[in-house]
Amino acid sequence: MSSIKRIQNHLYLTPQGEEETCLYAMHLSTLSAFPMVLSAAIELDVFEIIAKAGEGAYLSPTEIASQISTCKNTHAPVMLDRMLRLLASQNVLRCNLRTLDNGRVVERLYGLAPVCKFLVKNEGGVSMAPLILLSQDKVMMESWYYLKDAVLDGGVPFDKAYGLNAFEYLGKDLRLNKVFNTGMSNHSFITMKKILELYKGFEGLNCLVDVGGGIGTTSNMIISKYPSLKAINFDLPHVIANAPKCPGNSIYIMFNLFNYNSECIL
Repeated sequence: MSSIKRIQNHLYLTPQGEEETCLYAMHLSTLSAFPMVLSAAIELDVFEIIAKAGEGAYLSPTEIASQISTCKNTHAPVMLDRMLRLLASQNVLRCNLRTLDNGRVVERLYGLAPVCKFLVKNEGGVSMAPLILLSQDKVMMESWYYLKDAVLDGGVPFDKAYGLNAFEYLGKDLRLNKVFNTGMSNHSFITMKKILELYKGFEGLNCLVDVGGGIGTTSNMIISKYPSLKAINFDLPHVIANAPKCPGNSIYIMFNLFNYNSECIL
């Protein structure tokens, strides 16, 4: 009983504080909505549609829905409006109001917030959007339901969910393998571009080995800036199989982590 009293005293809140804390608890109960809405907006091309309207453009949900070519749902603008309001509340989008002709009906308009610089394809055709889609993919999400079991019994949540590790799974699921490679490649392009602007440690090197280098985005970017450098990209067979043709100074080596047999692709 005494411990309960101590806890109650420790958590004593003013009426206003209790109301704010209760609202925050309610907010926590719906946290999963935001990443799923964000993923759906990416899949619906919402950010690209707004970006194509021009710098500083604001569009209504109706205008956005009209540019989704596969959309046949007449209620889509209403659904989009609710989704975009959530994204605006998280500073992913900005929201303005437009009063319609009758002076009484107000329409919400949505524009890109600064973070959308990394959610819309840049001049290289890449963004962080594929990485978000990877994180929210239904296969990846399933492993979170085994986090509690991993704490109690040990092991890795993904392994518990599917009976094999993530890299083995990617070798069997061509769809997810493509999602994974695209997400990693886009992430590598964005981060490596900034690194190459600032880091000079590759100067004077003769050979570079990228272990777990995916489809070779990082190594290819490095040798594009340092053409005298030879790059070796080391990864699993199902990853290398989807890698683009490598430049003259790149070598792709595929290997199997589980039986240690290796093959070199020149």
